[in-house]
Amino acid sequence: MKKVIICVLLIVGCWHFNRAQSTGDQDARNKIMAIMKAQEQAWSNQDLEGFMKGYWENDSLKFYGSQGITYGYGNILENYRKRYPSKAHTGILRFRINDLSKIEDGSYFVLGEYHLTREVGDANGVFMIIFKNINGEWKIIADMSC
Repeated sequence: MKKVIICVLLIVGCWHFNRAQSTGDQDARNKIMAIMKAQEQAWSNQDLEGFMKGYWENDSLKFYGSQGITYGYGNILENYRKRYPSKAHTGILRFRINDLSKIEDGSYFVLGEYHLTREVGDANGVFMIIFKNINGEWKIIADMSC
């Protein structure tokens, strides 16, 4: 009888642990998706500073694109300002998320597509970004877009 009780307790404990993990994972995914939705809106309003709120404000932030690697929040923001100086250049941004996967506790990667509809010509491409939970906030620590 003791073995049956122990088995039942182990099963219930495992079920509860998996459910708690799943709830935490879904909460993280929801927060990450909310950040990306806010980025779409900010970009589409030509609010580059608002768009950058999703990024880690740190010199260790990395962006890898067609011009190579750019390091640091300020440098990345300045590049966006130069490349997208007007509403005609920023246009309307839409993300298509193809995968959002956990790397380990506190970090996820997102694979997707970006679609810019704009006056100066549409632009489309793919990205991989890495989110990390830093001091209770989800932030992009690395971005590869092309």
